[in-house]
Amino acid sequence: MTAGLVTALPAALQLADWRRRIASLYATVRQIAAPADAWEQWRGGRNVLFRDHPQSPLPEAERRRFRGLPLFGYDPGWRFVVDKIAVDREDGITAELGSDGVLHLTPCARTVGLSPILGRELTLFRLGGYGGGLFLPFRDSTAGTSTYGGGRYLLDTVKGADLGLEDGRLILDFNFAYHPSCCYAPRWTCPLAPPENQLDIAVAAGERLPPPTS
Repeated sequence: MTAGLVTALPAALQLADWRRRIASLYATVRQIAAPADAWEQWRGGRNVLFRDHPQSPLPEAERRRFRGLPLFGYDPGWRFVVDKIAVDREDGITAELGSDGVLHLTPCARTVGLSPILGRELTLFRLGGYGGGLFLPFRDSTAGTSTYGGGRYLLDTVKGADLGLEDGRLILDFNFAYHPSCCYAPRWTCPLAPPENQLDIAVAAGERLPPPTS
């Protein structure tokens, strides 16, 4: 379906089309053997959607001058294939999402093997509500300078953002880290990285903020 035909749809169907295309993009990425080539496919696909799709997080005026999302260059050192262990915790996070209501995030798993590199393991959350889903937000020391102050996302299966498994282990490639929609416009409200997923190191991989203009 062309961008013009999608624009003619009601907003709810536009959003469904956006999510379908994101899921299709990640499905394509998972079929590409070379991680750097998969990343190039991901970068190009997202740029097209951000520029042309009516449900782009970018305000319409910005889409007209859009030249691509700024990213750090691909670095294979930020790609990890990790084990995970289930966690049994009753505590969770409640995120207020404005007109979208309330989102409950419950810890469900913990990575194994990242602490020597990142300084800590990361928690995966189960999204409450219909359909569930896995969610992994994080924040590192680049937040507020070269990346969005609220952090970035690595995994959000409800939205189709999922690099899959390798030999039963979870692929976490920080080169695919991306900003939540609230980075682009104040009309969006997003769940942000909890304290347990806030890193003291700089993750110079994935999406970044545009350089400041003089």
